[in-house]
Amino acid sequence: MLLAIDVGNTNTKFAVYDGATWRGQWRAATHSTRTADEYAPWLSQVMALSGLSFDDLHACVISTVVPQALFNLRNLSRRYVNHEPLVVGEPGVKLGIEVRIDKPSEAGADRLVNAIGAYVEYGGPAIVIDSGTATTFDIVGADGAFEGGIILPGINLSLQALHDAAARLPRIEIRDPGRVIGKDTVSAMQSGIYLGSIEMIEGLVRRIKAEYGKPMKTIATGGVASLYEGGAPGIDHFDQELTSRGLLEIFKRNGGIF
Repeated sequence: MLLAIDVGNTNTKFAVYDGATWRGQWRAATHSTRTADEYAPWLSQVMALSGLSFDDLHACVISTVVPQALFNLRNLSRRYVNHEPLVVGEPGVKLGIEVRIDKPSEAGADRLVNAIGAYVEYGGPAIVIDSGTATTFDIVGADGAFEGGIILPGINLSLQALHDAAARLPRIEIRDPGRVIGKDTVSAMQSGIYLGSIEMIEGLVRRIKAEYGKPMKTIATGGVASLYEGGAPGIDHFDQELTSRGLLEIFKRNGGIF
């Protein structure tokens, strides 16, 4: 079985694929100093809940936007999976897509992995919205190429900045307040954060489609994407397996077998 690890700025996602289906997906807070021996007991326990163990794993693929975390995750693969991991972005690792931006080296590994996962499942052209620490909009061409996108603060980062900068604004739960005009501080903040984010998504999707000039599918993924289900009609698909699917495809394109 394959262990796919996606390291984001806030969370690290672990997923196990058995050659036919995803057997489990789990998230842990990203800490670049967490050692392999600290990851292993936690991962062993959550895998056991799905009837899995390290003995079932024979390969590992890693994507990270936190370079400091790679050393320990590489050791996790070496010690507990007994396999040298495939690391997205390292020399010799084939992605199988063209990166059509001015400086291809600046394209984040997570964005490229998402583009591949989206193209494999939905084809192109497509817009991939990844809602995490940052919210990214990435454009996937008709041939699967990565064609650029948009980066802006994520919903939790925006909320944290609001709380930190304004002494009297509290921490709040992010949810639909049920109305646009807030009648107290909390509902006013919820309206601004939740509905404002949806309007941002809808507006940018419209602008991207107008500029691109061709019909495009829109796929949302990421830790907080589920907040928008039912509230953002501009999103065609919500897919929490998108990044894992992209990692699986990269594993296959580099000769990985089950």
